[in-house]
Amino acid sequence: MNIFEYLQKYDYEQLIFCHDAASGLKAIICIHDTTLGPALGGCRMWTYASEEDAIVDALRLARGMTYKAAAAGLNLGGGKTVIIGDPKKDKNEAMFRALGRYIQSLGGRYITAEDVGTTVADMDIIHQETDYVTGVSPEFGSSGNPSPVTAYGVYVGMKAAAKVAFGSDSLAGKTVAVQGVGSVGYHLCKHLHEEGAKLIVTDINPENVKRAVEEFGAQAVGADEIYAVDCDIFSPCALGGILNDETLPKLKAKVIAGSANNQLKEERHGDRIHEMGIVYAPDYVINAGGLINVADELEGYNRERALKKVESIYDNLMKVFEIAKRDNIPTYKAADRMAEERIAQVAKTRSTFVRNEKSILSRR
Repeated sequence: MNIFEYLQKYDYEQLIFCHDAASGLKAIICIHDTTLGPALGGCRMWTYASEEDAIVDALRLARGMTYKAAAAGLNLGGGKTVIIGDPKKDKNEAMFRALGRYIQSLGGRYITAEDVGTTVADMDIIHQETDYVTGVSPEFGSSGNPSPVTAYGVYVGMKAAAKVAFGSDSLAGKTVAVQGVGSVGYHLCKHLHEEGAKLIVTDINPENVKRAVEEFGAQAVGADEIYAVDCDIFSPCALGGILNDETLPKLKAKVIAGSANNQLKEERHGDRIHEMGIVYAPDYVINAGGLINVADELEGYNRERALKKVESIYDNLMKVFEIAKRDNIPTYKAADRMAEERIAQVAKTRSTFVRNEKSILSRR
């Protein structure tokens, strides 16, 4: 790939290659945009088929974090780290300490966190070398498992989508089909059940389905059946790319609102959802609760304050729906437009982020 051409096309700031022969570290740190503040994004460890695949993943994920943070109203930019290697056998302490030193050398322009293939224990090792890491053990000020907070944000966002689709944000009596009842999906079901919604669930793990049936009186269906069930709201909380040519014709829901990342197989599927008259809550707006929660750690974590901020997802989605109506565009495009408008506005009065005595981490 032509790296500089790609960086120019999507206006990236920095791509850093990190190597440590002793530990076997081969990592890429990507900083997409720091207009709003330091770049925040997790550290992913994966057995990439090629170095180019790793670079593309870091680039794509970092840019996604910029939009997610901007749409959530956070004073953060987007970044990502990917480590090339098998997380089951290639990890060692020296690797993460070396990465921590690389992150420290960036002077606060990038803050890392847990992601696919890494753990809280890995973040604790990185923390030995740098303060620019979140998602560490509770004794270091972490907020713990982010799944319940993410689920709460999806629940709040679902109410906003219901307001647009049905004229009321009450979910009592509504039938919600939840695809994936793992950690986030389970906590979402809990909120929905407590409000009086009827649940239809599926999951590749039978134990997860059994728990939802027993605790919430949910109706269980097969993995391929969930798309065609009679429901008011379809909530994808598992895999990405599930809104596609095969599944969209089956949907009977008036609302799509769930926690899964990258729900649209392709952008044209977002266009199709718009044509079908379905109210779609863009994934990176509605599932931002975890990011909002982690961001609060940077100020000295306060759970009550964090949850209050997560409730802003309702208003953020209402803004997306207003932009979509105003400009007659699909909501996935409206979400991008909202994020881009915020970045552009701040860019007029703020330069590229540089750590100073007033930076959010200098108070630690």
